[in-house]
Parts: sequence; C-alpha cells; structure tokens
Amino acid sequence: MKYLHTCIRVGNLDASIAFYEKALGFEVTRTKDFPDKKFTLVYLAQPTDYAELELTYNYDTERYELGDGYGHIALECEDFDATYERLKSEGYDVTDKSGLSDGSDSFFFIKDPDGYKIEIIRAK
Repeated sequence: MKYLHTCIRVGNLDASIAFYEKALGFEVTRTKDFPDKKFTLVYLAQPTDYAELELTYNYDTERYELGDGYGHIALECEDFDATYERLKSEGYDVTDKSGLSDGSDSFFFIKDPDGYKIEIIRAK
C-alpha cells in the first residue's frame, strides 16, 4: 500500500489554500468541483512529496468543530529557525519552539485558518 492523502474540511477555501501555499510551501496539484453535490476538493502537496493534503470545502458550512480526536499533521523542516522566525513575523498563530525531554526533536506548532495544528519538526 501507499499513503495517498489526508483530508480536512475547511470553512474558507481561499484562505486555506493561501495559508498552505504561503506559510508552508504547498502547491495545488488538482481541483475537483462538484457543484451539484455542493462541494469542492482541492489537493495540495509539497514539491518533493507525492502524498497530498485534501481540502474539502462544503458550500453550506462556514466552520467545523475540530473535536478532541484530531491531533496534527507533521512536516520536517531543514531551515527550522529561519522558518519559525518568518512565520512568527508574518503573524501566523505559532507556539514557542519546544523539544522532547530526551533532546531528540525540536518542534513548534502552527495553526491553519480553521484551527488545525501542523507540527514543524527540525530536520535531523
């Protein structure tokens, strides 16, 4: 088997696409519009990865309750400190940098327009 995509439902499709492109470097790979069913699917991916993030936009829903089952998406970052400073200076909702008690990982979280968390992990 091969991992293909993760789907999240979004309330503002344009804001979500802009966030994932500008903040995190994703690129739209394809769009599928289903006006008769009142939803649009937009797939995004990192330029060096085949796995996609699917944004599902339902025309009649502006906001979703995230619940307590969702955790986060994780991205590895080569230029960790510079990326952190850029995202913070651009006004994104980012946490402080942190690490595990054994010193194995450094990370921070950023939230997308719908409140989904994305963990940014320092590349090893």
